[in-house]
Amino acid sequence: MSSDHDVKVDKRFIVNLQGKDFVTYEGLLDTAHQKGLNGIKTELVQLPNKENNQCIIKAIATTKDGGIFEGYGDADPSNVNRLIAKHIIRMAETRAKARALRDLTNIGMTALEELTGDDDEDVTNKKIDEMKIKTIKELAKTKNVEEKAICGYYEVNGFEDMTVTIWVEAMNYLKRK
Repeated sequence: MSSDHDVKVDKRFIVNLQGKDFVTYEGLLDTAHQKGLNGIKTELVQLPNKENNQCIIKAIATTKDGGIFEGYGDADPSNVNRLIAKHIIRMAETRAKARALRDLTNIGMTALEELTGDDDEDVTNKKIDEMKIKTIKELAKTKNVEEKAICGYYEVNGFEDMTVTIWVEAMNYLKRK
């Protein structure tokens, strides 16, 4: 394990949107492993229901040297892209883990997955670039998942029609397969 001063986020995990840098969850996880991540657990704090329609998750990341880092993530239809709204439990969990990992890694940059649907509409609804299209095509191919299946699930015509938010969710889905 390298010293904390040697650990930097790999540039491939940094996304620049409208002049602002965001770190991806994958980048936080990669950096956390370099800093001795031992594990990460999540707890359901609040399940969405008719009254609140909001999911809240608590994440606890631990390091090999005994460090404990907590983060909370929330998601509801008002703070996620409309196409992600049916996945608010997973989005809340990803946000919670991202916040815990940001503390563990001492990365002050906002995680891409933390962006909300309304506050960052211009950023999250931006179409993905050629590099992201290439990345998701390669990952889908290695996971034996057809573009048509992924795009149908996320209600887009093709990878080139994906927004940044949908791309992040689809990439996370493919990585779990």
